[in-house]
Amino acid sequence: MASQQAERAAELKDPEVRAELDRRVREEGETVVKSGGGGTTLDAQERLAEGRKKGGLSRTTESGNDRAEKEGAVRVEPEERQLQQAKESLGRD
Repeated sequence: MASQQAERAAELKDPEVRAELDRRVREEGETVVKSGGGGTTLDAQERLAEGRKKGGLSRTTESGNDRAEKEGAVRVEPEERQLQQAKESLGRD
């Protein structure tokens, strides 16, 4: 399961997949990132998901960058169905 999550997260870095997912967010209002509901772009959904996974710890005395370094990276996961549909629309399996 961890390898599948890593594979899906890596797919989010593919420029074509990102563009298709971003189009779905902007034009169709879909939530394409788990816990990213409410974001109007792919980047916004990723930031929302990161914040929610960190438990809303934004009210600390540390800067966001310092806290992120201390806590480590948060893996943002795409919604599986939307990722699969985006890849299909790009002609990928």
